[in-house]
Amino acid sequence: MYKPEQYTYRVAWSDEDQVFVAGVAEFSLEAAHGDTPEEALQEARIVVEASLELLEEHGDPIPQPMGLTEFSGRVLLRMPTSLHKELTTEAKEEGISLNQLINLKLGVSLAKRLQA
Repeated sequence: MYKPEQYTYRVAWSDEDQVFVAGVAEFSLEAAHGDTPEEALQEARIVVEASLELLEEHGDPIPQPMGLTEFSGRVLLRMPTSLHKELTTEAKEEGISLNQLINLKLGVSLAKRLQA
């Protein structure tokens, strides 16, 4: 069985709740909170441990930790034809491939989110 420490956690401040909230990527519906980031993370690990025990008891599938998952770096992406045309036009104007443009846009978006 996997250990709670092997899963991917993200802790952020919640203005609405006035506490730190820890989410778990592999268990998207689970979260925990605390007065400090450390407390929220500790609580989230307790929730994951309980979930793992319940899943094992019931014979349900247990999510593999993302850190143990191999990624190919390839994604098949479907999009509206109008977006495909717009992105292809932008890539040509920039003198780069469509793949490079999409990677650039995703990277910028992720960097902005991580700075917030």
